[in-house]
Amino acid sequence: MVTTPDTAQPDIRTQRDQLIQAVVMHVPFDGWTRAALLRGAADVGLSKADADALFPGEARDMIAWHSQMADRRMMIALEAADLDSLKIRERIAAAVMTRLEQNADDREAIRRGLAILSKPQNTGLALQLLYRTVDDMWFAAGDRSTDWNFYSKRMLLSGVYSSTLMVWLNDQTEDFAETRAFLDRRIENVMQIPKLKSRVAAMAERLPLNIPGRVSARMRAFRSFGRGGMRGER
Repeated sequence: MVTTPDTAQPDIRTQRDQLIQAVVMHVPFDGWTRAALLRGAADVGLSKADADALFPGEARDMIAWHSQMADRRMMIALEAADLDSLKIRERIAAAVMTRLEQNADDREAIRRGLAILSKPQNTGLALQLLYRTVDDMWFAAGDRSTDWNFYSKRMLLSGVYSSTLMVWLNDQTEDFAETRAFLDRRIENVMQIPKLKSRVAAMAERLPLNIPGRVSARMRAFRSFGRGGMRGER
């Protein structure tokens, strides 16, 4: 069984959250390593055995949990915000900036995590985590599409978010002004290329998934799959 923040037992989820919050303070110095894991465990009073049991995959599992924690915090903040009064592009911009700003203190840890996720053996995990993030952003923005717009929207936002993330990592301007300006330009560019969405839809129609019921079922399955990244409990 894949264990994610949605399926883990509440007490285990809380322990993982607390441990990662402690570990991330050591990542800038030790990287996403067992050394950082054990230092974090000592900070919160956990034994080495408990730390190893909570994150048996070490770097991969810790990075995945940190990303998923960020998604959860983002969703809580967006649910409390008045997004209904905003245009869709403003909702997406708000979602992207909310996630980035909430992790402003963890930029070096995120930078190191991205370096690990960029390795070929971690491509699958990187895509899962990116999918989860952009899927949550669209859900918070009110997207409930069940046709091929579902896929094209997430594909486009993946590009917008990934490129904005790279700018944000090195942004030293006040209130991340450079990142905000870049994000606005990227969203504007996307809004100006509706032909791309048409091409994606045309390609999708040639795939054996154009039965509405099958689309919805696979959509739900993919959303669930996108919340993976942790190993099962033993």
